Amino acid sequence: MEKGIIQVYTGDGKGKTTAAVGQAVRAHGRGLRVIIFQLLKAADGTGEQSALAALNPPLPFQPLGSGQFIFKREATPEEIAQAEAGWEEIRRAIRSGAYDLIVIDEFSHALNKKLLPPESVLEVLREKPAGLELVLTGRNMPEAVLELADLVTEMRLIKHPYQKGIGARKGIEY
Repeated sequence: MEKGIIQVYTGDGKGKTTAAVGQAVRAHGRGLRVIIFQLLKAADGTGEQSALAALNPPLPFQPLGSGQFIFKREATPEEIAQAEAGWEEIRRAIRSGAYDLIVIDEFSHALNKKLLPPESVLEVLREKPAGLELVLTGRNMPEAVLELADLVTEMRLIKHPYQKGIGARKGIEY
């Protein structure tokens, strides 16, 4: 693979995970070695998990979280330990040379909620292998990550069905 870059999908609009999964499917379809990690989501059968498992060959997808929403509260010690263990797995994957593209979904939340130590995470990003493409997602991406990134796309919320009281829909939002 040619030189890999760091891509970021951030913002308060819908579509960050969808864009990252689409990038991963495209790379997988071209024979690149791809894995998707989701830091906060659980292995509870989301639509993307089902679709990626159905590909031939399946696209590796690893949920590393509890699935609990911690956006409006402090993380528990157990959640911090789970995130740290997940990050160690991601760090090994980044440094292994086994992948051409790695997606780290909900990346910003793990930093913003202090589940991971920012400086050690940034160090891993700075030292990524030259041929590795990293795709990072999440709202409120820290400025230090935006500075390291080569491509930053902001999904901007203009209108959303939540504003009309329409909740998350199976197959659309998850």
